[in-house]
Amino acid sequence: MQKSILDKMEIVCGDITRLKVDAIVNAANKSLLGGGGVDGAIHRAAGPELLAECRTLGGCATGEAKITKGYHLPARYVIHTVGPVYSGTEKDAILLSACYKNSLNLAAAHSLTTIAFPAISCGVYGYPMNAAARIAIRTTGEFLAKNDLIKKVSFVLFSEKDERIYRDLLLSKT
Repeated sequence: MQKSILDKMEIVCGDITRLKVDAIVNAANKSLLGGGGVDGAIHRAAGPELLAECRTLGGCATGEAKITKGYHLPARYVIHTVGPVYSGTEKDAILLSACYKNSLNLAAAHSLTTIAFPAISCGVYGYPMNAAARIAIRTTGEFLAKNDLIKKVSFVLFSEKDERIYRDLLLSKT
């Protein structure tokens, strides 16, 4: 990957709900009505208005993405995407890659320049962190190579162990 593309990606260990970016990505379930993990944390931090808006969206298919306001979050928007439940098949990688592509396309369509992703599908959906990180970094790099609008993509990991996995993969691309 070109250095200029790599310079647009950063790895952060912390709480995605505290980032002041144009959009944070929610690793949502198909209903978009909240849940556990990152999804629950985003809904709690954004306030009840987020749930009310999500009720109007009619859910979301796996691999697709939908956008809402950020309400009480520092981020102006929340992009909701539904990752695959890990089954070990090739379809998992295709769907997970689609989560990143569709989220980035939605951000670009709304003229957003900064976006933060959690580790989609790596919690209760069981996707192995190493494999998911490879897909996230590769898909994001491919998008950034073709699109100049997005200036910074942050991958926000909750644990230092997961942060290290992403950081090592990103450094291996330089």
